[in-house]
Amino acid sequence: MFSQATLFLIILFFLGFVGKNQSIMIAIYILFGIQLFNLDSKLFPYLQDKGITIGVTIITIAVLIPIATGEIGFRELVQSAQSYYAWIAIGAGVFVAIVAKNGLILLAEDPQLTTALVLGTIFAVVAFQGVAVGPLIGAGIAFFLIKLINLFHQ
Repeated sequence: MFSQATLFLIILFFLGFVGKNQSIMIAIYILFGIQLFNLDSKLFPYLQDKGITIGVTIITIAVLIPIATGEIGFRELVQSAQSYYAWIAIGAGVFVAIVAKNGLILLAEDPQLTTALVLGTIFAVVAFQGVAVGPLIGAGIAFFLIKLINLFHQ
């Protein structure tokens, strides 16, 4: 009747629904649609290999739109650089980019952690009204914590 994968996706969909996480529900709709049209053998490997790059590219496009529309220009850049808030934001951006890079390393080395990251994200959305920002930051934080634990545990 239902495969284990289908049942797992249905449970994740339900948790996404309870947690009001539209992204996870849309992702599961798309995965079911790909399976429904028997495109999974062709698309799943491609999406697994290139999906994060595609997603990061889409997010980058969204972030750059205010620059492309002229809403943010050089004047705004200079004005923001005069604020210590901007320097904190720049530092946070650098930190998050480094964390995400290490998240990619961890997910490549240990892909089954994706499940734990997704479950942690869903739990935070459902229980704490958190926002699902994706597995890369979670994986990056996990990478640093694992390295820290290994440093003291050896």
